[in-house]
Amino acid sequence: MSRKNFGAKPLCYPQPVFIIATYDKNGTPNAMNAAWGGISEENEISLCLSPEHKTCKNFAETGAFTVSMADADHVAGCDYVGIASGNDVEDKFSKAGFTATKSEFVNAPVINELAVCIECRVKSYDEESCILRGEIVNVSVDESVIKDEKVDVSKVRPLCFDPFNRAYHVMGEKVGEAWGSGLSLT
Repeated sequence: MSRKNFGAKPLCYPQPVFIIATYDKNGTPNAMNAAWGGISEENEISLCLSPEHKTCKNFAETGAFTVSMADADHVAGCDYVGIASGNDVEDKFSKAGFTATKSEFVNAPVINELAVCIECRVKSYDEESCILRGEIVNVSVDESVIKDEKVDVSKVRPLCFDPFNRAYHVMGEKVGEAWGSGLSLT
């Protein structure tokens, strides 16, 4: 077997495609695409966001943000909010085709078009490391993707970022049971 070395780079699978949403000081929703992040504690999410993003200015003022799972049905809008800067494009949120409902739990928008949303309070943000830590106060899910009281990933169709090829892929194929498939080896 031979291997190819790619060097020290942020290349791994899967990388979720997160859409971070905030309100500005006037209550206008903004969103950005972020792939570097994940659950870091039982009730905490951590993301890598450089301080020049409008999103960072917004959550510094409001103390809150939401994290929605990008999905296949909205790939163009989800990609657009990663291409366009809220510092340069007025109302890029609506240009992406998004509408918002204010979270019941935090001062941040829930993107109506994206089915899964993590609603967070800012725990900390370090501009030097670019690490944002948020306290998860609620996860809301659109009922259209719930089947038998469980989220149906085949209906959500969440995106994963492929950093090797700069592409998006859809998650959904079930290949085993967590805390079950490995029991055959015991």
